Amino acid sequence: MADLIVILTEQALGASDAERILALHDGEELTYHVLVPADTERNLLVDVIDHLSMLQLRQALDAVLHHAPGGATARDNAEQALNTSLEALRAKGKQAQGQVTQDDPLPAVQGEVDRLGAREVVVVTRPHALEDTFHRDWASRARDVLGVPVLHVYAGTTFLG
Repeated sequence: MADLIVILTEQALGASDAERILALHDGEELTYHVLVPADTERNLLVDVIDHLSMLQLRQALDAVLHHAPGGATARDNAEQALNTSLEALRAKGKQAQGQVTQDDPLPAVQGEVDRLGAREVVVVTRPHALEDTFHRDWASRARDVLGVPVLHVYAGTTFLG
């Protein structure tokens, strides 16, 4: 059986994200398990501060005017992000499955690491100024509780968190 990597992502993996993640273990036979939270409780103030800290004025305004969807819409968005992410990994010839989790994905990550015997977790997010600075981001929290390596990458970039 191939080794398994758990990927926790807050948005759909693009082709470049999938390629970068797969390059981490080039030449190895790995299986991937993708988790995408149905983020129904995103904090509006945190979103605005994140955008302002990166000088993304339009995105900050959009966050105020079009706050993140809740309930069924958030779950539908997460399902679509999951399917797109799985397609990106499978298009590169990798085995991938996954699921949508609750708002706080850390219990699901812990459960899947334990259940599947994952050897590593890759967390893919956009930059989040407050959470990253105060180490309350998913990757920092996962490092505190998981017994496996946790890598934090920023979606659409070559930056590591």
